[in-house]
Amino acid sequence: MNARIMVTGGAGFIGSAVIRHLIAETDALVLNVDKLTYAASPEALTSIAGNDRYQFLQADIGDGRAMRDAFARHQPDGVLHLAAETHVDRSIDGPTTFIKTNVVGTQTLLDAALDYWRELRGEAKTRFRFLQVSTDEVFGSLPPTGLFTETSPYAPNSPYAASKAAADHLVRAWHKTFGLPTMVTNCSNNYGPYQFPEKLIPLMIIKALAEEPLPVYGRGDQIRDWLHVEDHASGLCVVLKRGRVGESYNIGARCERTNIEVVQRLCTILDRLRPRPSVQPHRNLINLVTDRPGHDQRYAMDPTKIERELGWSCRTDFDSGLEETVRWYLDNRTWWANTRERHYGGERLGLTASRATT
Repeated sequence: MNARIMVTGGAGFIGSAVIRHLIAETDALVLNVDKLTYAASPEALTSIAGNDRYQFLQADIGDGRAMRDAFARHQPDGVLHLAAETHVDRSIDGPTTFIKTNVVGTQTLLDAALDYWRELRGEAKTRFRFLQVSTDEVFGSLPPTGLFTETSPYAPNSPYAASKAAADHLVRAWHKTFGLPTMVTNCSNNYGPYQFPEKLIPLMIIKALAEEPLPVYGRGDQIRDWLHVEDHASGLCVVLKRGRVGESYNIGARCERTNIEVVQRLCTILDRLRPRPSVQPHRNLINLVTDRPGHDQRYAMDPTKIERELGWSCRTDFDSGLEETVRWYLDNRTWWANTRERHYGGERLGLTASRATT
């Protein structure tokens, strides 16, 4: 019997990569549950939209009735929970939406999953899994040495990170208290096709093509660990299939780079693939700007556990993956131009004072 997988947030950047992987590499029947917020990209699923193993449901994870109905109708063997508000700068401007979606929405989804799981019998109950997809940002900021492990203490510093940390704790509590078979993954920074243009790599590419200044926060010396989205997607599917209930797994690529190094590398690639009309190097557009409030200095993941226990490893070299990503944005201008026009014009976010919203 084909596995039935529910993916929340499946029209998002990572979620769509997960669904493409499931359809291409497995025989799973996939239900995509997505609210279709500003960051959703249905175009990322065009290649599999007509597949008879794929279904789409437009719904909010915070809608308990809709979630209970989704479980009842689809009868999933597993849930990959990716639906979330994800941009740190937006969480600084308005944290309420992040709490509603990432915390309350996750709790609502957990309740629906628990009700569904309790009614299962036999093998169906034994094989059910709920995988919470989280971030390295829940651990806070690292000193110059050391790596985040699965036992690193949580110390979130942004409203976004705090909302994801709260969701992770809820998932763990639903396992410990109610027995729901859950797992958690924490990943490093993702990059690749279809990433929303407010994130560092696509933002820098698009601004460079528009001959706009490339805003780099502070001195650009913040360090991130970069993971190609397709590697992340494969890792999530491995954890869902073979991970141990109650465990967490770090997914990373051992690829630390400073932000300024990443932007400079992008500029070098663009100099070769799409030279500026002025023939000046793209790095002349780099502009150091006021740093983000509470900006974490360094993230770095230790993926030894998933490598040793589950046999997963990163396949994509960062330099080739980055060039492939640049080429994708060069070849898909219509997608990002429409996205930028409709939802985000490249303006600076995250400097306004937080304000209560209802």
